[in-house]
Amino acid sequence: MSESASQRLAFVQNHLQMAACAAEEPKKKSPVESMTEEREKATFDVREMTYFLDGGEKNTKIREKFMMELERDPTFRMYDMYDVTKDEIRVRTMEKFRTIVHYVSAEPVPIFTMRMQTISLIDPGFWTRFGVHYGLFFGALRGSATSSQFSHWVSKGALALNGMVGCFAMTELGHGSNVAGLETTATFDEASDQFIIHTPSVTATKWWIGGAAHTATHCVCFAQLIVRGKRYGTKSFVVQLRDTHTYTLMPGVNIGDIGKKMGRDGIDNGWIQFTNVRIPRTNMLMKHTKVSRAGEVKEPPMAQLTYGALIQGRVAMVVDSGNIAKKAVTIAGRYAAVRRQFSSSPHDVQETKLIDYAIHQYRLMPLLAMAYAFHFTGVETQKLYDHLMDKLESTQPNDASMQEVLDTLKETHATSAGLKAFCTWSTLNAIEACRQTLGGHGYSAYTGLATTYNDFAVHCTWEGDNTILTLQSGRYLVSCYREALAGKTQPEGVSYLNNLASLLNLGCAVKSNEDILSFDIIQEAWNVVTANVVKKAGDDFENSIKQGLSPEAAYEECSQARLAAAKIHSFGYIFRRFAQAVKSAPEGLRPILTKVCFLYGLYSIEQNSGFFLQYRYFTPSQMDFVRAQVNVFCREVRQEYIPLIDAFNYTDYMINSPLGVYDGNVYEKYFEQVKRQNPVGGEHPYLPLIQSLLRRNIEDDEPLEDDEEDEE
Repeated sequence: MSESASQRLAFVQNHLQMAACAAEEPKKKSPVESMTEEREKATFDVREMTYFLDGGEKNTKIREKFMMELERDPTFRMYDMYDVTKDEIRVRTMEKFRTIVHYVSAEPVPIFTMRMQTISLIDPGFWTRFGVHYGLFFGALRGSATSSQFSHWVSKGALALNGMVGCFAMTELGHGSNVAGLETTATFDEASDQFIIHTPSVTATKWWIGGAAHTATHCVCFAQLIVRGKRYGTKSFVVQLRDTHTYTLMPGVNIGDIGKKMGRDGIDNGWIQFTNVRIPRTNMLMKHTKVSRAGEVKEPPMAQLTYGALIQGRVAMVVDSGNIAKKAVTIAGRYAAVRRQFSSSPHDVQETKLIDYAIHQYRLMPLLAMAYAFHFTGVETQKLYDHLMDKLESTQPNDASMQEVLDTLKETHATSAGLKAFCTWSTLNAIEACRQTLGGHGYSAYTGLATTYNDFAVHCTWEGDNTILTLQSGRYLVSCYREALAGKTQPEGVSYLNNLASLLNLGCAVKSNEDILSFDIIQEAWNVVTANVVKKAGDDFENSIKQGLSPEAAYEECSQARLAAAKIHSFGYIFRRFAQAVKSAPEGLRPILTKVCFLYGLYSIEQNSGFFLQYRYFTPSQMDFVRAQVNVFCREVRQEYIPLIDAFNYTDYMINSPLGVYDGNVYEKYFEQVKRQNPVGGEHPYLPLIQSLLRRNIEDDEPLEDDEEDEE
């Protein structure tokens, strides 16, 4: 063989070897394959976790039934919701009423509550608008009307939503959280046996009233009760707003629309002014305070019993916080599992998943832990509320157990206030954090989190402004602290105050840092720090009293300490609820749930490390260990992040985000949605404006001459 032939043969062989090597190179994984890879990492039964989260297989099947029904109902189509106008959203919202109202009387209350919780995830605007009638208007009737009054309004259609639509007229333009300061008046006219409802000033205008603008025929109006010139505080009255046949406004009633809002445009929020509107005396809801035909006012023996009605909405928002947090971390987590960017090693065949970067794990894993923590806290808070309402329904003012009921009411009222503020604030921040993990795509409405943020933000200011509620919780803690010093045993939620002498100066007495990783030590850490922070608020209050301040002024003086106390108390309370849930979980779920719970507890300690160092529970070296373990648990939880969010069992319809689809095919789904909602080739929306811009006459189109000084 000639030399040239040998060279050619060697070249061909070398080429074939290179081709074979290239063929053997690992294939790059598609987004769908990347998601499948993540699901194979599960060390627990995902379906079993779903059953545990839902409270049993039966509840899971019910929720799945609801999700399927909603997805198949054309009135609940959601794929195009990001492009519809305010008026279109309101029309759609009203269309859904006929579908859902059937279930009010057809389903038991617990089942219907589950249905509405499911709806709140996909259409919070409808959930609120429907809830205004049933949760607020009808809830006020149920909680504040006498049995005969309640029967009367039910016969008028309040339950069946037939013949009347209700709204809840509490908030005024000039007053929100300070219900006692509302200006609207209800003056009793003995001659006619009527109340005169009146708006005395612009600031007394009822404002933000859901359903008022175009829908409601009646309202429960909160107004100052005035009898024979004496004021008896804020009470509730049923006032008709519109004729139920013609829908024209009733005499003396003026109503308007307050317009575009940050979110939840499906609700027709409006303003209401009353000009000497007369209603029958019996339209005052008299379960508690009563006004007789002769003008005699009978106040309830225990005004605290009226607080129960305020708690329901706050409990619902604690539950909703957990549900929405789960939705947000599902979108962010599924995207992070398939989105690849840069390479963490020069030998990588393809770019690295976002979820494999340590900093991305630190951004996402604690939010997943928080979602689980809020879920279990919501479950326990709902149980606490249900237990309270059972007691209130079965206890009479003279019963021997009344003091116990009042203590439970006090605890539930303060706990729900603090948790409502803490959970809604934290969830709102979590939604935004998840949105930012999507990078530039997070700015698109189609990815879901921008709209979720706008819709959820109202939770921080309605049903009680969060700062006010946190201060109320802090006030309760100061009160409990003072009672504990006086020797009174405190309830389970603040039981750490029963051990002040042993807790206040306690340090972490572990033999090795690894011993910190236990439920008991982490809970002890929170108990010690919370006891000290509450003591600080209580001592500040006492010092102000000693300086001659009134109790109200003293509470105001220690407001910052009360805020800190309520915040730290909430961290510890939520960790305890999470830990209790883990201990009650099926054996096969405990290992992974323990990791998630430890991550929540340790990350929360790290974020509040100053308190743990200030009160010397942890030493600086122990705190360094805590920080290091947060990173360890972030890595461990990351391995099963996708199975953990799969356990939430939200369908793609419920998620309503192309970046959060179950199969991981995010790019094609995203592109399909953009093209469907913005078809190519349609009429140009503002072509004449562009043409007039480009074809305008420019009188002086000579180029500028160089400045001679520049040349020099």
